[in-house]
This record gives sequence, C-alpha cells and structure tokens, in this order.
Amino acid sequence: MIRLACAWAAFAALSFAPAAQAQSPSGIVTLVVPYAAGGGTDAVARLIGEKMSGTLGRSVIIENVSGAGGTIANDRVARSAPDGSTILINHTGLLSAPSLFNNLRYDTKTAFEPVGLVNIAPLLLAGRKTIPGSGPKDYVAWMKEQGAKMTFAHGGVGTNTQLCAVLIGNVLGFKPVFAAYRGSGPALTDLIAGQIDLICDQATSALPHVQAGSLHGIAVTSKTRLEQAPEIPTAAEAGLSDLVYTFWHGLYVAKGTPKETVAALNAALRAAVSDPGVRAKLKALGTDTFPEAQMTPEAHAALFAEDLDRITKLIESSGIKATEAK
Repeated sequence: MIRLACAWAAFAALSFAPAAQAQSPSGIVTLVVPYAAGGGTDAVARLIGEKMSGTLGRSVIIENVSGAGGTIANDRVARSAPDGSTILINHTGLLSAPSLFNNLRYDTKTAFEPVGLVNIAPLLLAGRKTIPGSGPKDYVAWMKEQGAKMTFAHGGVGTNTQLCAVLIGNVLGFKPVFAAYRGSGPALTDLIAGQIDLICDQATSALPHVQAGSLHGIAVTSKTRLEQAPEIPTAAEAGLSDLVYTFWHGLYVAKGTPKETVAALNAALRAAVSDPGVRAKLKALGTDTFPEAQMTPEAHAALFAEDLDRITKLIESSGIKATEAK
C-alpha cells in the first residue's frame, strides 16, 4: 500500500500538473474558508492550498470569511465568476444552511459545482480540564448527571460542533445549552480557560490541545478509535453507544464553471492529497483522505446529495427552527 501510494503521488504530479496548468484559472486563485483562522477547516485549507498552487502554477491564497454559519462565504463563492478563480472549502455547514436559515441568497442544491472530496473524519468530544473524574467513563457519567446544566461551545449555527452536540443531547435526552463563537478556534480558547464545559469539534483542531494536556479527550464519534490517538475511546466505549458522527470537507466553485476548469482543479486537489507530506499531516490531525474512486467530482456530488438529506433530518429531529443568517 505504501508503494502504491508513493507511485500514485508520483504519477499525479507528472500527469495532472500539465493538464491543470493548461486549464487553470488565470491570476490568483482564492480559497475561501467560511470559518475563523486557527480552526480545523482553516488548517486543512492551508495544507492543500500550498500544494494545489504548485500544480496549478498559480498562487492560491486563503481568505477567511467567517460569520452567519458560513453562509457569507458560501454566498460569496456562489456569486463569484464561474471561472474557477474562487473556490469554497466547506463541510456540514454548507449542507445544514438551507434547514437553518430562511434568508439564503443562493440555492444550496444548484449554486455550486462540486470539485472533489478532501478528507473525512470523526469528531472529538473534548472537555475542560476541571471536569471531575479520572478518565473518559467518569467524564461521561458527569455529563449524564449534569444534563442541560452543561454548556457546549459551537463554532456557528449548523456547524459540525453544534450538530454533534444536538446529537449528544438526543442520545442523553436533553436540549443542549450553547455558547456560540465565530469558529472553533475562539471556542477552544475559552474551553481551555475553563469558561465553558465541552466541545464536539474536529480532531484536526481539538486533538493537539488534548495531546498537550490542556483538555480532556472524552471520546471520538466513530466506530473505531483514531490511529493518531488510540488512548481516546470511541463514544460507545465511553458510554455513549448511539453517538456516531463523521464529517468531510469538499471543494466547490460557482455553478456554470466549465468542466475543463473543474477537472483541472480536481486534478490539483488529487495531487495535493496524494502528496505523502500532506497525507501524513492530515493523518496526524485525526483525518484521512478518500479512496481514489471517490475523488471524482461525480462521487462528490453523490455524497453531497446523500448527506444533505441526512443532515436535514437531523436538524428536523432537533427542533431547531430556521432563522435569519446574521
């Protein structure tokens, strides 16, 4: 498998670069991140952006456009010129927006051309260091005792951090109390300071703080443990048997972008995530890349439609009502 990965990386670098350069958008390419700098999505964007730049032969700059649950950034890309020069990276926040906001200026189902899938990961349930107990099962027992007295941080309405907390509330039978932040970066700062109790965040951003001893690692929301942190149990092992939640990042451009341009961007993305250094860094942060067969724009579109339905049903079950995105 290692030889195959290395061979593919070499092939991608040789085969995709010329095509990508031939069809890539001219000038600077802007990779729009809907959340604050320092969060998980920002970290992933910076990892792949640098490598995509080399393949495209164009500078790829990161622009953080946070606020309104990511919809400001989504709208910016939806309304951008359909020439591939403005790219969106997003996760569940894009899928949840139509169920959460009634003033969107774009149609989530039709406003974008999927470019390709970047990475997939569970979330990590982390708590402040002052939660009583000596291990994950103790922390979960404390959670069950506290119920609605606990405060969950989230990085914006409809983001993974909020929806995971909603799912935890459904599992434990209470409505979570939320503290809203403009991205998981600021939320983690307050969690480390002990001003809030819990966050269900991307391992990409939360795991380093757990490994540094600043936060308790309570559980991962997948059926298997993280290879990068085998000491942290799954939710089922910790006492939250019905908590399973995974998410993924994808790249998007405005609807109407030529297929040749989408293909060039997809090739640059494939080359980036095939790079051994990028793969190692993504893995170290608790995420993994998709199999090659799932890296096409068509596979991305199919997963997008499937998870749009899944997220819509989760929000409906939570009782969250659509409001204006602000």
